[in-house]
Amino acid sequence: MLNKPSICSQAGLQNKVTLHLTKPASISNFATIALFVTVPAWAGQSESRGFIEESSLTVLAKNYYFNTDRAGGRSNQKDWSQAFIANYESGFTQGLIGVGVDAFTYWGIKLDAGSGRTGTGNLPVGDDGDPDNEYARAGGAVKARISNTILRYGQMSPSAPVFAQSVSRLMPQTATGFHLLSKEIDRLAVEAGHFTSGTDQVNTNRDGELWATYALVTTPTVDYAGARYKATDNLNLAAFGSRFEDIWNQYYINANYIVPLSKAQALTFDLNLYRTTDTGNASAGSIDTTAGGIQAAYKVSAHTVTLAYQQVDGEQPFDYVGFGDTGRSGGSIFLPNSVQYSDFNGPGEKSWQLRYDLNMAGYGVPGLTLMVRHLRGQDIDGTHVTQGAYANKYGEDDKEFETDAEARYVVQSGHAKDLSVRLRLAWHRGDAGTGGDQDQVRVITEYPLNIF
Repeated sequence: MLNKPSICSQAGLQNKVTLHLTKPASISNFATIALFVTVPAWAGQSESRGFIEESSLTVLAKNYYFNTDRAGGRSNQKDWSQAFIANYESGFTQGLIGVGVDAFTYWGIKLDAGSGRTGTGNLPVGDDGDPDNEYARAGGAVKARISNTILRYGQMSPSAPVFAQSVSRLMPQTATGFHLLSKEIDRLAVEAGHFTSGTDQVNTNRDGELWATYALVTTPTVDYAGARYKATDNLNLAAFGSRFEDIWNQYYINANYIVPLSKAQALTFDLNLYRTTDTGNASAGSIDTTAGGIQAAYKVSAHTVTLAYQQVDGEQPFDYVGFGDTGRSGGSIFLPNSVQYSDFNGPGEKSWQLRYDLNMAGYGVPGLTLMVRHLRGQDIDGTHVTQGAYANKYGEDDKEFETDAEARYVVQSGHAKDLSVRLRLAWHRGDAGTGGDQDQVRVITEYPLNIF
């Protein structure tokens, strides 16, 4: 268990690379999962109103308390921090080819933290072992649009299932490179990317490394391409492929189908499947892994019950991208049992999940949602790998289980409208290779401001 990206509820397809598309397990109302893969209407270059006329500036004030109590003689991880995350997105100039700029500025502040409690991923740590009092970074990307196709170059927050940032800590991650997004065909969104560096949550170096997270091996470039297709109003499909130079080729498919039963009831089925094989110099060693998960949700009025099963077939764990000089893991693990602490992605691991969501709007408290889930994983066996980056990371017949609970409230009106407060709890128990025994508390407050 290495700096895994837990789930964040920020989600929704937007018209830029910062899609903030999260894993299906994070959805408060699972029956609405199709929103995450729907191809939205998109105004093309012919409808451009101008660079300034369509520009926007938003600021997110984010307060984050993080506390992990770890057993086995390991130090606990604890801090309290504040961030201000500003994002500017210009419109496009008019004409056959429109040009524009996206820019961001992040500022993080230590409210309470100390040496001996570091490692949360929210604050950088100085050479003296103490968390820094503050840190900041800025960046952006230039963009060009022709018809319904946008090309960007610069620092971005990618969200493809095979190459995605994590938004689970105080700051988001970014990657530097090219990104192409095209919606020339109705109901079809095609994208491709070429990235050469990354920045994690606690670094300011825009030229940081790109990693295989569990292998702890870097790659000089990542290339990927894929598409999302809305086949019908109830069926959404996606397929992606990526190449981490000299590490792996990874492929992904997704199918999501909603069965409306009545005005207040629906069934949702979701399938995610990854296939990973080594390539080039195989810097992480031999890789031959298939990882898949299927989940079904039944929604009736304010209640949603979800059952998920996930399995890793292979002698290596299912691995995915990490960003920056510290190699903190990204978010490209769109499997149902990747949850607040554990990914349940060990070699040979079989896991299941039972989850319950309650939307209190149905009981007169709009804005309040509650969730509880329990997961169990077994049959983890890492003893077949004796050489390479994945050797000696797991034992034989390892097991783990995790229970999570969450409460989230969003203010519905008044001066504090859209202010959200979230309490997240996790209890994980397992063998050393799965992260051992951990109890975790997070309290996250977010207040979005639309400047213009």
